[in-house]
Amino acid sequence: MSEFALEVSGLGKRYRVGGAPHTDLRDWIRNAVTRPWALARRAPRGESFWALRDVSFDVRPGEVVGVVGANGAGKSTLLKILSEITEPTRGHADIRGRVGCLLEVGAGFHPELTGRENVYLSASILGMRRHEIQQRFDEIIAFAEISRFIDTPVKRYSSGMYLRLAFSVAAHLETEILIVDEILAVGDAAFQRKCIQKMADVSSSGRTVLFVSHNAGAVRQLCSRGLWLREGELALDASADEAVAAYLGELDERAGRDLSQRNDRSGRGQSRLVGLRIHSAGRETEKVAVGDDVRIEFEVSRTLPDLSCWFAVQDAQGAVVASFPSESLPEGAASESHAVFTCELPKLLLRPGRYRVPVILRAGPEVQDRIESAAVFEVIDGAVDGVPVTANGDPGTVHLPHAWIVPPAD
Repeated sequence: MSEFALEVSGLGKRYRVGGAPHTDLRDWIRNAVTRPWALARRAPRGESFWALRDVSFDVRPGEVVGVVGANGAGKSTLLKILSEITEPTRGHADIRGRVGCLLEVGAGFHPELTGRENVYLSASILGMRRHEIQQRFDEIIAFAEISRFIDTPVKRYSSGMYLRLAFSVAAHLETEILIVDEILAVGDAAFQRKCIQKMADVSSSGRTVLFVSHNAGAVRQLCSRGLWLREGELALDASADEAVAAYLGELDERAGRDLSQRNDRSGRGQSRLVGLRIHSAGRETEKVAVGDDVRIEFEVSRTLPDLSCWFAVQDAQGAVVASFPSESLPEGAASESHAVFTCELPKLLLRPGRYRVPVILRAGPEVQDRIESAAVFEVIDGAVDGVPVTANGDPGTVHLPHAWIVPPAD
């Protein structure tokens, strides 16, 4: 018996871009009867690219492995192969044990069904048996914190409620191997902490976990080992700290490029982030001082009903310092080009250092555009309420105004 829960050897996946349009079996049969000469024509082959190339690694039972890399690095393709959603072009993957997969939060949800009905539907799709769902139903609802609305159609849920319920269903899967893709980009900060704790509980129970996330802090916290994928290849197999550091360095390389030309992004793409501008002291800048009033503008290619903008501030180690979800546009909002979301940050309280800005555009619960390290900015020495704040080597990333009362001398 093998000592590994997961063995990946020489894995490769090639996709074809362009060429003949997709034809299903029904169309093929109709064409064979009505236009047999068309089948004899050679279809244009189009171009191809390798989403994965010669990827090999092993995972031991109970090991928690983080997978990091920029959008387009091949992470999702790897997980789809391991989940047997798609076949590899080359190589093979041997998996030993029952596998649970969370590759898309909300997979299987139907907007017309109630939360209760969607729990049963989604859990069944994710591999839970009906008696398992019944046993864990109350626990799922309590974790999602939506018991008051469980019999309401999910089309009336806010995006946060929708995502909390979807994650809660997937988080309660009972499997030997759990494959998870980007589940910590859901809900508010408090719920994200619950998600991290739930993943920690899963890993401490001895189950094998393959965890993909752009949240470098969560990868460092949950994983002992990291795989860094770059342009479809396994660039580094090392400790989680080393893999995350290499990935963050790659993000810094990309941050200065024109956003409209960046291809390291994901989402449906009906609306895209095409510009990000940071203003301080009446001018656009990449350097702001502690205590400055800061305005950040997010230019989107098109507005959509229920469109919202979310961004975070990450420190140099990739830990999220703060996140900022916008309100959603009303359902009747007209589609326009180059609309701008603006976030004002009066009296910036970040300590001196270098920070990254990841951005997500959503229309309802659906991600339209996600881009890591859309911008990088530097905070320099400044002052808050007349008190200087400098890079003096003290730990921490946020300055909180304070005053000391020192006991008098005898």
